[in-house]
Amino acid sequence: MKALDGKYAWTATVGEKGQIVIPKQARDVFGIKPGDTLLLLGDEKRGIAIPPKGAFAELFAAAFQSQDGEDK
Repeated sequence: MKALDGKYAWTATVGEKGQIVIPKQARDVFGIKPGDTLLLLGDEKRGIAIPPKGAFAELFAAAFQSQDGEDK
């Protein structure tokens, strides 16, 4: 289901093993392929978020960059 301005909403059912299937449209929109690793962020009050798959690579790159701006 697509809303305005690139906003989407989907539903997923949790299986007996605690797994969910990401809807095909969501996989297509976000370029999620088999074997991709996703980062799940959780907040007990606000819920679970799955940021875009490249977001954690940028976070790690920034975290491991030296203070003079060079990678180590």
